[in-house]
Amino acid sequence: MRIGMRATMAAAAGLGLAAAGAGIGAAAALPGTQSGRPAVVSASGALYGVAAASASNAWAVGGVGNKTLTLRWNGRGWKQVRSPTPVSGSTLFGVTTVTGGSAWAVGAAGLKTLILRWNGARWTRVPSPTPPGGGALRSVAATSGRNAWAVGSDAAGGLILRWNGSSWKRVSSPRSAFVLLGVAAVSARSAWAVGYTGGAQPKTVILRWGGTAWKRVRSPSPSAAGSLLANVAATSTGNAWAVGRAGAKPLILRWNGRVWKQVRSPAPAGGCALRSVVALSDRRAWAVGCVKCDTAAYKTLIVRWNGTAWKQVPSPNPAAPSNLLAGVAATSASNAWAVGYTVPSGGTALIIRWNGTAWK
Repeated sequence: MRIGMRATMAAAAGLGLAAAGAGIGAAAALPGTQSGRPAVVSASGALYGVAAASASNAWAVGGVGNKTLTLRWNGRGWKQVRSPTPVSGSTLFGVTTVTGGSAWAVGAAGLKTLILRWNGARWTRVPSPTPPGGGALRSVAATSGRNAWAVGSDAAGGLILRWNGSSWKRVSSPRSAFVLLGVAAVSARSAWAVGYTGGAQPKTVILRWGGTAWKRVRSPSPSAAGSLLANVAATSTGNAWAVGRAGAKPLILRWNGRVWKQVRSPAPAGGCALRSVVALSDRRAWAVGCVKCDTAAYKTLIVRWNGTAWKQVPSPNPAAPSNLLAGVAATSASNAWAVGYTVPSGGTALIIRWNGTAWK
């Protein structure tokens, strides 16, 4: 069974989890520096991924018009940084930081995979395999300068690439009709990738890297209307979270070292989905997404794990009619970032910050 790139996007859109790039038109140039105050940051474009190395070093990535978009937080403000756009229609969906000040960002350049590397001074494109028929990368994770993973999909199913310190190589994985949307790595011998199967009623997909091969593991798919996983985070081999959507409700799964089990999630009325998750420990995690995801007036959704339960936390909705959060990152209990976009007309990038007491 082959999965067309258009078909995979259509299936994700049906569950409220597709990237908004196709709906974001060209907009005015992005201001170079944003306010250093913890506040909503509004600028042209859309942001899909965020990663933070410290309270004074973070990256947010996405697209503006038909070009890649990268923003950097230096501890005082957000500033746009020049990034390669190989072809019109290039977009970045995921970003991760690496020890030593470097970073990776992944996405798509037309029908080809796109990987950029930050070397401390500039972003450069790094060669990446693109299977016949095209491919796109949706998430990236790294544990060192010699070990990183990028996942996405091609015309036949899930796509997994690995950085070995000198080049990106395609790694074999269970070949089935599924799409991978998120990846997390604990070490060179432990990683997770998540997504969903194709079809009218998608089911969750979880793959595990045990050091020698990727293998699919059992994962709950609680809704007959379709279930998918959009992102995954792990703090150890015995603690991981995966989030997404089951029918019209948010879906949260937890790995306890033996099996994946569904954990109860807040489910505000109107249809909800979670798009990203970050974990600091087994007692502290954040997940973000949207409420009223099946309407034209979706709102931001943020939930927090306190060690015993997930609770919804108030989150800003700066523009009418629609606001959505697509990525989240955290470095401590008092420092976290969430990014996404608003759609009053065209597209506006959205960044909010957790200061230890509230999201602003």
